[in-house]
Amino acid sequence: MLTLTSIARPSNRPAFGTAPHAPSRRAYTLVEMLIVVTVLGIAGAMVVPAFSGTDSLKVQGAVRTLVADICVAQSDAIAFQRGRGIVFTSGRAESGYVIAEVNRGALDTELDGLETRRIGGPMFGNAFISGLNLSNNQLVFDELGGPVEGPGSDVAAATGWIDITGPTEVFRLTIEAYTGRVTVSRTEQNTGDGEVIIGD
Repeated sequence: MLTLTSIARPSNRPAFGTAPHAPSRRAYTLVEMLIVVTVLGIAGAMVVPAFSGTDSLKVQGAVRTLVADICVAQSDAIAFQRGRGIVFTSGRAESGYVIAEVNRGALDTELDGLETRRIGGPMFGNAFISGLNLSNNQLVFDELGGPVEGPGSDVAAATGWIDITGPTEVFRLTIEAYTGRVTVSRTEQNTGDGEVIIGD
């Protein structure tokens, strides 16, 4: 009996009806490269303006830092049942504050200072404390966490404010009488061409 068996063709021979060709190499075409460069250029154009707004974020960081330090001083006064005070220095060169403990009715930042903070320089977007409306440029909390006129005083302090100025905007921190609640608002915005916008 006669059977047909398939004959394997050698692997180096092309199949019937196909032309032999060299092995292909994979590479990027010029069009693909141009598309990638264009997409990266568009993405870069969107990112650059976002980085130019970092000074504003740094100024807001200075505001948040001050608000946090005021809240911590008030909380410490309540927790330790001892007065806490913050003594502010305004001006572009020496802007900052010292948090100190009230001892024997006095606020001595040299002996009883707990923390010193400078507002300014590149870390805070060149912001500085530009204005104060506090008694003796200090904010004092009594043992119950309420703002008072001065160290050892029982008289509630009036509502006061602190202005922080950055390159393009001014923020006002308002410290409420009796409660010490801190609110923040933008009071001025400098557009860069000499025009100043008051309020939001």
